[in-house]
Amino acid sequence: MKITAIIPVLAAIGSITMHAADRPIDGMMDNSFLIEEAYNQEPGVVQHIFTGYYHAHGADERGWDFSFTQEWPVFSQTHQFSYTMPYSFAKSDGRWSDGVGDVLLNYRFQALFDEKTLRAFAPRFSLVLPTGAEGFSDNTLGYQINLPFSTAVGDRWFVHLNAGATWLPDADSAGGRDLRHYNLGASAIYALTSDWHLMLEWTGGWKARTETRGHDFEALISPGVRKAFNLHGGAQVVLGVPRPSALRVPHRTSAYSFTHRSSIRL
Repeated sequence: MKITAIIPVLAAIGSITMHAADRPIDGMMDNSFLIEEAYNQEPGVVQHIFTGYYHAHGADERGWDFSFTQEWPVFSQTHQFSYTMPYSFAKSDGRWSDGVGDVLLNYRFQALFDEKTLRAFAPRFSLVLPTGAEGFSDNTLGYQINLPFSTAVGDRWFVHLNAGATWLPDADSAGGRDLRHYNLGASAIYALTSDWHLMLEWTGGWKARTETRGHDFEALISPGVRKAFNLHGGAQVVLGVPRPSALRVPHRTSAYSFTHRSSIRL
């Protein structure tokens, strides 16, 4: 069953100084929607990311999931701290509810970064705090890891790869059982120019069942395009449109999403 969406995205706007791109790939490095790139923020640069995701399952279940993430370099690009704050609206059985979700505290280590090839590896470890409202939290301290790898291929191609896992011990949603989720992802980005990128992303996830043991697998593929606008004063605005499709879902599903990123030099 397919998911189709036309998704406008405001992906980057800020006051950082933009340098002339010598190669088409140098114009945008944060160039994926669904995949985590392996590039920490430079010293003195703070990035803000706001995302929204609308989903509908069948006739009666639908909702909005929002999140705000702020990324801070810690003294250098080697270390980065960030946090993610979610908020959701959900409709089920004809009734709407809303609440804060579980906050993530993230540390990411820039283990590898080559300025010429843009090859990078930055493993991330996150604490999942039980801050969510009833119905939007597993009410347990959880842990998450993700292993993002990024590289340029020639002067026009980017490749991003992800592999990760989430562990939620004694999760309320599973009646006190441990939940373990696993994820993979990949994206290929082609730079038509330094400010026009074509994109193809894939994500796959094994989500632990809450009522029985085992996992359900779902995958998503999403082609898209992005355009960067370099403004006076060093700001950059990136607009993008992806078209995601679910490769396997249990029933009819539709989805819409958007992302806003801002990078500010302190």
